[in-house]
Amino acid sequence: MPLTSHRLFGFICALIASTGHCIETFPSVPAPPTLAVASFVLLDYATGSVLAELNPDDRAEPASLTKIMTTYVAADAIASGAIALSDKTTVSEKAWRMEGSRMFIEVNKQVTVDELLQGIIIQSGNDASVALAEAISGSEEVFAAVMNHHAARLGMTNSNFSNSAGMPDPLTYSTARDLALLTAALIRDFPEIYRRFAEMEYTYAGIRQFNRNRLLHRDASVDGVKTGRTEAAGYCLVSAAERGDMRLIAVVMGADSDTARIAASQALLNYGFRFYESRKIYSAGDVIATHKVWKGASDEIDLSVAADVHIAIPRGKFDLVEAAAVIAEVLEAPIEQGQSIGRVVLTLDDKVVASVPLVATHAVTKGSIFSRAIDAVMMRLD
Repeated sequence: MPLTSHRLFGFICALIASTGHCIETFPSVPAPPTLAVASFVLLDYATGSVLAELNPDDRAEPASLTKIMTTYVAADAIASGAIALSDKTTVSEKAWRMEGSRMFIEVNKQVTVDELLQGIIIQSGNDASVALAEAISGSEEVFAAVMNHHAARLGMTNSNFSNSAGMPDPLTYSTARDLALLTAALIRDFPEIYRRFAEMEYTYAGIRQFNRNRLLHRDASVDGVKTGRTEAAGYCLVSAAERGDMRLIAVVMGADSDTARIAASQALLNYGFRFYESRKIYSAGDVIATHKVWKGASDEIDLSVAADVHIAIPRGKFDLVEAAAVIAEVLEAPIEQGQSIGRVVLTLDDKVVASVPLVATHAVTKGSIFSRAIDAVMMRLD
């Protein structure tokens, strides 16, 4: 991709000020579908760009969508070695007495962490959620504190959890945007656990129950995630799908029926895949630019990106994307390896689609006293 160089930080500040997590609108892309729901978000997984939204930061009761966070906390506990899938826990009376959707575990009986995860993910068991929370943290109250710790860490600024199952409570709330962030984190951080959300059914104690996410049956590209419903929340659904190299996450909240939430989610996913594409434009370590270094042991420094860089853009427009390196006018040694030097800014139709730090590929130490003196003179003349 052709790369131009800009050495004025005012330029980059103006560009970055115009960007955000919501993708810019483009004339070639029609408006998203009008949906009869309270709020929704359509997120491109690779970039974190919001492709479509309606009231994305309105707080609402998440109902059983809460169990995505319960699953995340459990997956983190497994990854850290705090618990194991084979660990057994004794079902408490509190867990056994849970109402609503259930796995049908029995009080004082032992059940494994693996079984409880299946009961939460596939059967949406409120009893399984409480039993797993108690197994991990000793009590559901402590578990809720862990949930909120992870929510804060993941940037879920409009969410709070008071229980593991999503039972109605004024202190349990979230937003479409936050739930999209959470789902992306679950897919990224714990892909093995996430794969369970694609399973169609689970049988426990001779009781066969089917996954309530009917999109799994309608769209082969869908591999999750979770339904939710209470009187206050309405019908909610977080769905995720992957077609080719693009993965999308759709969050729909406050629909008036199961049919409505399925249709709205399908419409959002179809819209995103039809009108947008997600591309990896650089790989981690790719050298993007070379820049002059003054007063150093070497005269130049290679600048690269530290991580893979993806962009979400209107479909068919990839060849029109332009890249510009934005670097300080004067760069003096010493420079540390990995030091942030500038940014590479990617634009399409004069709209910023990504702005990523450029880092030094290697260290540059100070030059000799003589070479530094020469450079000092040359810098004044330059």
